[in-house]
Amino acid sequence: MLRRTVAAQKTKRRSRKRRSTDRPPPVAPPPVASSQQRSPRAGREPTATRSQPVDRGALGTVGERPASPFGGLPVSELAILAGAVGIVVGLIRGAGPALIVGLIVCALGVLEVTAREHFSGYRSHTTLLAAVPAVGVEAGLVSAFGEPRDRALLLLAAVPVFAIAFWLLRRRFQRARQARLARPPAW
Repeated sequence: MLRRTVAAQKTKRRSRKRRSTDRPPPVAPPPVASSQQRSPRAGREPTATRSQPVDRGALGTVGERPASPFGGLPVSELAILAGAVGIVVGLIRGAGPALIVGLIVCALGVLEVTAREHFSGYRSHTTLLAAVPAVGVEAGLVSAFGEPRDRALLLLAAVPVFAIAFWLLRRRFQRARQARLARPPAW
């Protein structure tokens, strides 16, 4: 009876290194004269699809970021920065108006960037964009009728608004993404 060792039973495997995507693809060899015999596979050039990244998920980014409507000025980014400064000043000094203005300015900057990316099909921001009208309905109800004794009553109005907005925004993003994949924009 022969006993084999565990090491002898294992098959030897070669490790494969992943090709780096930042290196250019290998250059194809020059064409071979017809007098030399080559296999048909050896003359093929490497395909470009192997070296390009592949879109692996529906929620990732596709293509280039959409252009800002303000041209080269980073208005949205400056609004986010100014809003963040207002929030910090409002929190440190206990100033309510500075805090509220900071929150509003920061929210407007974020809303512009997310809406631009969402409606162009670049990146999905469905949940964030659907929350905006829901919070608006909730704030409108509180300012019109005062704060209810049971805060769960606010959910009766906010949740359906959120659900409908989410459904509509998701459909809009999927159409924009499909258009972006079928016909990439020329920014």
